[in-house]
Amino acid sequence: MSESIPVGRVIGTDPATPLEFWVAVAEGTFLQLDDVVVVERSLPGRDDPIRIYGMVAGLRVRHEGARFDSDVFLIEDGVLPAQVTEAAKVLATRFEPEVFVPPVPGQMVRKAVGKERDEALFFDGMERKVPVGLSRDDEVVYANVEFLDGTRGAHVNISGVSGVATKTSYAVFLLHSLFTSGKLGAGVHNTKALIFNVKGDDLLFLDKPNRHLDPEQVGRYSTLELPADPFRSVELWAPPRPGDPSAAPRIGSRSKGVTSFFWTLADFCRDELLPFLFADAEDERQQYTIVVHNVTARLRRDATPLDDGGVRIAGTTCRTFGGLIEAIRERVEDPADQPDWAGRSIGGGTINAFVRRLYAARRDAEDLIRGDVPNPAKHRIGMQEQVTVVDIAKLSRRAQRFVVGVVLRKTFQDKERTGVRKPLLFVVLDELNKYAPRDGRSPIKEILLDMAERGRSLGVILIGAQQTASEVERRVIANSSLRVAGRLDSAEAGRPEYAFLPTAQRQRATILKPGTMIVAQPELPVPLVLEFPFPAWATRPDEAGDATGHDDAIGDDASEDPFEGLA
Repeated sequence: MSESIPVGRVIGTDPATPLEFWVAVAEGTFLQLDDVVVVERSLPGRDDPIRIYGMVAGLRVRHEGARFDSDVFLIEDGVLPAQVTEAAKVLATRFEPEVFVPPVPGQMVRKAVGKERDEALFFDGMERKVPVGLSRDDEVVYANVEFLDGTRGAHVNISGVSGVATKTSYAVFLLHSLFTSGKLGAGVHNTKALIFNVKGDDLLFLDKPNRHLDPEQVGRYSTLELPADPFRSVELWAPPRPGDPSAAPRIGSRSKGVTSFFWTLADFCRDELLPFLFADAEDERQQYTIVVHNVTARLRRDATPLDDGGVRIAGTTCRTFGGLIEAIRERVEDPADQPDWAGRSIGGGTINAFVRRLYAARRDAEDLIRGDVPNPAKHRIGMQEQVTVVDIAKLSRRAQRFVVGVVLRKTFQDKERTGVRKPLLFVVLDELNKYAPRDGRSPIKEILLDMAERGRSLGVILIGAQQTASEVERRVIANSSLRVAGRLDSAEAGRPEYAFLPTAQRQRATILKPGTMIVAQPELPVPLVLEFPFPAWATRPDEAGDATGHDDAIGDDASEDPFEGLA
């Protein structure tokens, strides 16, 4: 155990309470934000003193003896006597034992290190603690795995400005720490992660070492007791190129190791996927959603699957999404012959609204829903490796919602069918405000709500991220055990969703640099500011190289923004 360092004494000119107090910093020492301190107080009738732990949440320096602003010139010229004093505001984090009394003015304050620091931050009581970053003094910051794996809580929510807050990078770092720290136990080899890549090609090189990783950053991984290695078990999925009959993956920055995905027309009809083409929250407020659900039911009942993934509906063979749309249009626009397709007593205007939106979806979905490619089974998204990355960055918003909704529903249903919590599945989804908005209803939002509220018992852990937590469904965020904030917009930082941050940390969140996060977890009364190391895996094409340092094939879509991989 390292010895604590005396840094000052409790001030008597400012009131001290059990929750906060001020410390006069001694000459020749200093305190900075986020430092952890300890002060002891003896009480009558008790043999052992009370240890009061706290964290520095504010600092001030001033002249004692000055009355006016202009006095600073006289003081510096030696005309007016005055003394520079420095004081730190401390927020109490723990009392050991739990006797909630304020410290007494004049008591010595020490900087907590070693065992005392662990006690102050409740690390000593975490049976399974996983490293989640480093403090400003390069001390390891931990989180309790029991609040990540569903034992006592689950889910992580990350907020921050796009391109600066490094939300996705931190989410991937958390996965790396969980998978390689050994804290998930023997089941870690069966634990899976499903990641949706929503920006550029940032997540398509997780299995490649980062050639820009310098020895200093490798040392930071060593401090965290984590390997500075890329992910070893990764599978990559990308949508097909538009109009390509062979369904080659739509990606230009990586030439191999990527498989295209799509759904057959038979899948579309049998699995009732039509509602996910109308997954915008605004759609649920419209009358034509009645037609959507009626048509979905008829497709499931009447569509006969063909060997190559196509379908036959009452003698009409469909092998393309356009052909299926035509078959649907003919049936909903002729309610006299096919009354159950649109639904009874449905007006022509409602039917026309449905048909218009169905045709609008054709351009977005025709390459994702098809029956014209041999051996379609190999294009079905699987989760054979530990990490599965589904690239949706180049898809339209409607197509992105379709892919996210369909993949999440199947994944959640598969976990439900197993009936057991392990092996765990971590789902990383950025732009959460787009899929689970605060207002309105949609099929995807219902899935995410179910995942947030029941996923813990099923072993499905959501790591969600967004620019603005104020625009995300409250119940999704409320069920997140770990709340993380990177750089925040100043207006967003004032929202009630960030009430878990003390006032000083809200202000700091508006100036955080990339790679710095504020993490709140249930066992700690004060959020912790931490940094995480530069990714050991490539985050953009020019960082990617194999184990010998050679490039993987890079196409014309390579990013030129050196900070894009930290988004």
